[in-house]
Amino acid sequence: GVRHVYTRPFSPWQNGKVERMNRTIAQEWQYGRAWESEAERADALPAFIEHYNWSRPHSACGGLPPMSRVYGVNNLSAHNS
Repeated sequence: GVRHVYTRPFSPWQNGKVERMNRTIAQEWQYGRAWESEAERADALPAFIEHYNWSRPHSACGGLPPMSRVYGVNNLSAHNS
């Protein structure tokens, strides 16, 4: 199963991967452009998550999207067409 690991409050250096993802989300989605409303921004979140996981290159994955590392997923272009 999944084991939860807790970090100390106000200690972001203990959770660097999640903190980096939070920064990317803030820069590229949350504040990456001007939104007409909070509803418009919320509506755009599923498409951003799809892009983040399936299309966006990640340096930690050798320039590939994260889903390229999931076992059994090897045809990313077919998923996105």
